[in-house]
Amino acid sequence: MKINSNKQLRLGAVLSYASMIIGYIVQIIYTPIMIRIIGQSQYGLYNLTNSIVSYLSLFSLGFGTAYVRFYMRHKKDNDTDAISKMNGMFIVVFLILGLLATITGFILVVHSNSILGNKFTISELRLAKKLMFLMVINIAISFPLIPIVSYIQANERFIFQNSLNIVRQVLNPFLSLPLLLLGFGSLGMIFVTTIISLLIGAWQIMYSIKKLSFKFSLHGLDFSELREVALFSFFLFLNALTDQINWNIDKFIIGRYYGAVPVAIYGIAAQLNTYYLNLSTAISSVYVPRINMLVAKGAQNMDTVLTKMFINIGRAQFVIVALVLIELAFLGRPFIGFWVGKNYYDAFPILMILIIPVTIPLIQNTGVAIQQAKNMHIFRSLLYVVIAVANALLSLVLVKPYGALGTAFATAISLIIGNGFLMNWYYQKHIGIDVIQFWKKICRFVPLVIVSLLVGFLSTHFVNVYSVSGFIIEGIIIAIVYAAMLFFTGLDKNEREKVLNKLSKG
Repeated sequence: MKINSNKQLRLGAVLSYASMIIGYIVQIIYTPIMIRIIGQSQYGLYNLTNSIVSYLSLFSLGFGTAYVRFYMRHKKDNDTDAISKMNGMFIVVFLILGLLATITGFILVVHSNSILGNKFTISELRLAKKLMFLMVINIAISFPLIPIVSYIQANERFIFQNSLNIVRQVLNPFLSLPLLLLGFGSLGMIFVTTIISLLIGAWQIMYSIKKLSFKFSLHGLDFSELREVALFSFFLFLNALTDQINWNIDKFIIGRYYGAVPVAIYGIAAQLNTYYLNLSTAISSVYVPRINMLVAKGAQNMDTVLTKMFINIGRAQFVIVALVLIELAFLGRPFIGFWVGKNYYDAFPILMILIIPVTIPLIQNTGVAIQQAKNMHIFRSLLYVVIAVANALLSLVLVKPYGALGTAFATAISLIIGNGFLMNWYYQKHIGIDVIQFWKKICRFVPLVIVSLLVGFLSTHFVNVYSVSGFIIEGIIIAIVYAAMLFFTGLDKNEREKVLNKLSKG
């Protein structure tokens, strides 16, 4: 049964959140067990090697993100022949890029001892080499699949994709745990990840061919389009590069100066930060094809429509991330203690330093899709390169006196300057988005944030959040106050009526 586009968007977003929630629950249960089995040092080494190998994903050069934009341009004209040739071109490109990434990865493996530095034991260096080898294999598998995944996304098959994500979230720890108990350690984890990637990749290929009629042609490839794609993708590559620097350079610097254990502590904060980042993209990601089609067609009053979309999605994102941020402010430290142990309490201030400034780009990430659809993402790419370099240099300065906390501060400062000020100016002046109107709408939520924070602060004087019962009670109190304030002060009259109608219908 074919599901229409609007239903794909709604169910896709719901399944995206379902995937995240299931993933969070699974990881909350699995991570402390895994850390206790492999130990803090090996967990830190796993985080560090993963952050190094993840740089190989940069070899995609932004072509995967570019696919949707160029696919929509051909789909608008119903040019199936051009789509087949474009698919062939992308497959050839990603096979070549995947080969280059794999060769580079094996070079990293050979020189892993020099890369990691002298803060590790001989046994840790040997393990790191094996981990990096398996991680490189996993990266190599992912490259040929990028055109397939992009094709599925461009066709708005979000239900299928997010269902697969749920399968991946459940299978990974379920299959990894027996190998951990048998003594295979972090090597067993990477092995399982690789096998699951192969199985899911095969499933995606079959689905795209049988259900979406994926076709590719290697004859008469349009190399003029390849040049256009390459130019467009270059600045997406810069975006990916800066993301890698901002979110992974800290682990590398900490590892060089302090070894594996501080990396493990930072890794817990980084893992929770990743969960926080994913909260908003679950909504905005399903709108990427629609935004690209809107721009490709040159719809009337396009900027007005895009601004409305930017505001509506941003408000929905804010409602979700603000609640999580407030809950974390009061429950983050005890949660980390319950989850992975008191040895990781130092991860809490790092976490808060990371997630507070990142909230701004999280509620505005629809703007990134709009920039790319309009081919106006060059400014952001160049700006982020400057900010990322500044982040890396500042991290090097702050890591010695302040350790992991100093590197987190460096990342926070770069996010505030880049996203908080400069990108908002660019959206208003050049992209055609009414940012002033956006912030006016967001400011409606200020009372609910202030009241929720005050209630949270006062209730901690009467509730012991370091006990399980107190932790749950505090979380419920904050959520109830937040929901009540949202209904009475955050929502407008029409939104309140819609909520009441849905509640009355049961």
